[in-house]
Parts: sequence; C-alpha cells; structure tokens
Amino acid sequence: MKKELLEYIVCPGCKGKLDLRAPVYERGQIKSGELVCSCGRSFKVMNFIPRFVAGDDYVKSFSFEWQRHSKTQVDSLSRHNVSQAQFKSRVDFPLSALKEKLVLDAGCGTGRYSEVALKNGATVIGVDLSYSVDVAYANMGEDPNAHFIQADIMNLPLREKTFDFIFSFGVLHHTPDARKAFACVAKLAKPGAGFSMFVYSSYNKGIVYSSAFWRFFTTRMPKRLLYALSFISVPLYYLYKIPVIGSLGKMLFVIPMWKDWSWRVLDTFDWYSPKYQSKHTHWDVFKWFCESDFRDIRIFENEVSMMGTKI
Repeated sequence: MKKELLEYIVCPGCKGKLDLRAPVYERGQIKSGELVCSCGRSFKVMNFIPRFVAGDDYVKSFSFEWQRHSKTQVDSLSRHNVSQAQFKSRVDFPLSALKEKLVLDAGCGTGRYSEVALKNGATVIGVDLSYSVDVAYANMGEDPNAHFIQADIMNLPLREKTFDFIFSFGVLHHTPDARKAFACVAKLAKPGAGFSMFVYSSYNKGIVYSSAFWRFFTTRMPKRLLYALSFISVPLYYLYKIPVIGSLGKMLFVIPMWKDWSWRVLDTFDWYSPKYQSKHTHWDVFKWFCESDFRDIRIFENEVSMMGTKI
C-alpha cells in the first residue's frame, strides 16, 4: 500500500477518515499496519494490501483461477494486446485521455485492464473481493500510480464523487445483485465522469438454458475437479469449428472459442465456476444508468456493453 491511497479510502461503514497505525514499510510501501476509524472499526493492511473484508466470501472460484492464471490475460506478461483492444472497444475516447485521471477498476482481477489505464498515464485504484488483488499487486504493484484494495463492491471504502473514470468489465453479473452493485459503484463517479461496463447478455436463450443446467452441477463441484474438467475445451475447440456440429455443440455445452488453449481452459472454468452469474438486456442496463443519474449513454458491441456520463 502506498501512503497516497490514504487520500481516497474511507471507513466503509461510516465513511469517516482512516488513520494509519503501526505501519511496517518495505521498499517504500506499507507492507502491514492497521487502518483505524473514529467509529471504532479497524482494518488490516497485510502483504501491501488494505483488507476491508475478512475473506473472499462468494468469489473463491476467482481466487482459485487467478492464482493459476496470474499472467494469462495481462498484455505485457503474455505478449499480446487483447486487453488493450477490449478496453478501447468499450469507451468512446482515445485511451490517451486517461492521462492524469483518477480511475477505478471495479473488479480488477489480475489487473489486466488496470495495466491498460496505467500505461496511458492514469492513477488507478483496483478493487476486488477475491485474493486476485494479491496477484494484481504482484503484477503491477510497483507502479507508483497503481493501488489495490480487497473490498466488497457493495460497500466500497472509497470517497463518493471522487473518480474521473470508472470501469467494471465482466464483474457485476457475478455479484448477488448486479443492479445494486452498479448503483454502489456509480456513487463514486464525480460529475462529468464516465462509467463503462459490460455484463453477460440474456439474448441467446439456448446458451442461457444449457449453461443454467450445467452450472447446477459445476458450481457444486470441488474447484480442482472442475478445473481439470475445463481442459475438455482444448479438443472441443476443434470439433466446434466444424459447421453445423459446432453450432449444435455450442448450444448444448458452451465453451470460449479462443485460439490460445490456456485462455479456453481459463474462460471455461470462469464460465462454469462462479456462484453467481446473472444475464441482462440492454434495457436492464440502460435503466441502471438512468437511475444513477447518468446521461449520454452509449452502446458498444459484444455482450451488454455500455457507457454513460455522470450528471
């Protein structure tokens, strides 16, 4: 944790100021310590990460997968630019416009999209409920403009109306209530700030229903067993490339069609393992933006991907 983060974090309960006590420094950063509020609450800093939750609660599958695929989707570590390309496709401005902006990555995972914002000159605060924050810190915690927090997206320890830009890519649909999660994150945007996000769509009913069937079993499996079974996506990729057979196969058992086999295994596990996985329409998400006082709402390609401007 860097001392600069104290400017932005608050008690998630009363939203009061937090005081840092008994800090232990290493490499110029706070490795451990305690964050104390006048309301009586206190929170630990452990392994350079401020912890505002006791554990990873309902997102244990993400803690599991990101520790095993800590570098797979990070552009600089895997020598690709997929994350940057996806980021660009979900905003209506050049990424250079992020320079000197305060940006929130709501559900940062391994920090794949945080890295894109950092490389374009932003100061980024990445938040995740899972232990992926430790992976994100290992990947880019040495960047002076990178900050990572373990916290619940429904009760974030951050000042309201603070951020210049917020993004949440593929996260809100993995919470118990995506609409509520959106509203909680939206409060942190300052007037004029953009908020870009995407969630899974509910349009392809065949995939929706077949996924619901399989997920009844897969979400109850031991994580290691499900991960081993996710390797079935490696040969299925080639079978699904056959016309007709592939279309039918995807309806019965969907897998990601990434060319890279490790991405297929990761995303197959990611699809079938989370406890929560809601699906939505553009109308659903449009209402979320309106309810949280966003205007100039734009729609992008793929899934339900939208962006609005806070009024």
